[in-house]
Amino acid sequence: MYISVIIPTYNRLPILQQCLRALAQQQPGPYDGYEVVVVDDGSTDGTVEWLQSQPPALPSLKLLCQEHRGPAAARNLGFRHAQGSIVVFIDSDLVVVEHFLAAHAQMLRRHGVTGNPNSPHEAKVFTYGRVINTCNFQDPRSEPFKLTDFSAAFFATGNVAIARHWLEQVCETPAGPFDERFHLYGWEDLELGVRLKRLGLRLVKCPQATGYHWHPPFELQQLPELIERERQRGRMGILFYQKHPTWAVRFMIQLTPLHQILWGLLSLGGWLNEKRLEPLLRWLIQKGQSQLALELCRIFFLNWYNVQAVYAAYREIKARNSGTHLA
Repeated sequence: MYISVIIPTYNRLPILQQCLRALAQQQPGPYDGYEVVVVDDGSTDGTVEWLQSQPPALPSLKLLCQEHRGPAAARNLGFRHAQGSIVVFIDSDLVVVEHFLAAHAQMLRRHGVTGNPNSPHEAKVFTYGRVINTCNFQDPRSEPFKLTDFSAAFFATGNVAIARHWLEQVCETPAGPFDERFHLYGWEDLELGVRLKRLGLRLVKCPQATGYHWHPPFELQQLPELIERERQRGRMGILFYQKHPTWAVRFMIQLTPLHQILWGLLSLGGWLNEKRLEPLLRWLIQKGQSQLALELCRIFFLNWYNVQAVYAAYREIKARNSGTHLA
């Protein structure tokens, strides 16, 4: 099996450099080589110039560029140019271990995946590697696994390996497997996962294929961006539900009375917001507890903003399309 690692990136040059250097250090394994396909989504931080002038020592590196259209379009572009029978999706802020590709390949082979669509015994399996969140830029791979790193997602593009032919089978347009209408933040990978699950694919966890997801330590200046991200996720969640109007999707996107009540109670109906919590958050950050401060933001008001956005988008769609299948 030949592996294509597809990486969309947008203004992430410093951590992208670490990401690519880690991929350049991959150990041999039960695979027949690999390529790295970087798709620049309109970066303005010198990403393209660096890749053109100082490319890392990778066996094969492809650089593709597009105007800023979001990760779904970027991954589709990378997919159309990828040569591998196995596709690995990661994000550009993921720093992987040296046996990352070998671990994915070994687990796929163990479960009967060859990447050959003509094989009569080809297993309907894909692998999901472990993702550990860290704020440690200098040495991200020193971060231990935490309970908050657990993910129950079926298909998430932060660290996943899958045979190319399964992705080809669920393509809805010639653009690729991802629905490019998900142009804002959130849900494009989980929506693809619903289609893969309907095809009968099964997830196998591969914790040995570990990637360390770096993000800067939380600061109060990030709050407007985080709030906007939750609003975007709410709007894209309704697109997800329009495509797959099931209770499982409603629960995922928080379109239920339970979520309204839960986050409404914790935020006191939106009263306990970023302005009222600012003194506490600032104190926690000063004490070196930026991660705790971020978790409090999620609990007390970020989820509330998301639920509000979900229901606002839902009401808008219902008003525009009364009598459709949305219930």
